[in-house]
Amino acid sequence: MRDDIETVLVTQQQIDDAVGDLASRLTEVFADRNPILIGALKGAFIFFADLVRRLDFPLEIDFVVARSYGNSTVPGCIDITTDVSCDLTGRHVVVIDDIVDTGQTLKALVAVLEERDVASVHTCCLLDKPERRRCDFQPDYVGIVIPDYFVVGYGLDFSGHHRNLPFVGVLRPELYSSSDQ
Repeated sequence: MRDDIETVLVTQQQIDDAVGDLASRLTEVFADRNPILIGALKGAFIFFADLVRRLDFPLEIDFVVARSYGNSTVPGCIDITTDVSCDLTGRHVVVIDDIVDTGQTLKALVAVLEERDVASVHTCCLLDKPERRRCDFQPDYVGIVIPDYFVVGYGLDFSGHHRNLPFVGVLRPELYSSSDQ
């Protein structure tokens, strides 16, 4: 599996430092707001667990599985295959995701959540690839900005594999076609 990695882009230590920084920033803003943190599955599960364990204030957790669909001419279409199970009315919501690249899925998810009479919706991602952005979206809290490489590890996968790597690595290009990025 590690033979599939061209190079380590983000080390375990860099991930740990970024998670700690994000936890501190979220604590400053949400410590007295009893937020609901929503993990975007499947990719965010490791980051979500590591981040939540560093937050020492009242909060609730939930999960969502959402996918963008359509084409580049119709951005913002979203299919929520697993929705949150709690009432969000009047609550501060923080959506936790592993990576933002095109921004389309997270932007559409934020729009759906805002329609549910929430107090606020914020977004937090470990990794951000702004070069891949296809819409006007910027996450509120970003751990690490990375260049436009096909990355795996720490929850990120390629065809269901590599999620369990403890670092974020660049997948060897010969393992995927350029259209899969």
